[in-house]
Amino acid sequence: MTAKEYLSQAHRLDERINSKIRQLDELNALATKCTPTMTGMPRSGGGSTSRMEDIIVKIITLEDEINQSIDSLVDLKAEMTRAIEAVTDPDEQLVLQYRYFDDCSWEEIGARLSVSNRTVHRIHGSALQNFVVPT
Repeated sequence: MTAKEYLSQAHRLDERINSKIRQLDELNALATKCTPTMTGMPRSGGGSTSRMEDIIVKIITLEDEINQSIDSLVDLKAEMTRAIEAVTDPDEQLVLQYRYFDDCSWEEIGARLSVSNRTVHRIHGSALQNFVVPT
């Protein structure tokens, strides 16, 4: 795995978490729309559970998946932080931090460091060369 691929993992995992959160919002909205059907007729024992119960099970399952993904993201970011801190040049550390944690554009990074875009790209290239992917 290259340094860039390794550092991009956090962004991709964060996007997957956000997608799951949107799915959870949709399930919660669906759950509030569900209305139980009341009849005087008893149900047979072999039938499926109610729609509301199905949705609640899906909500609980998705919440567990989101929590596990968040735990993974926190662990990954801690590992990435240690790896970025191992880069000796402070400007290279900042460029990696801004790009892969703060999701800054090249222009934003240049403005924060008071350097040109060309200099940002040069620093970034050097930082990727000096970055050691944890094993």
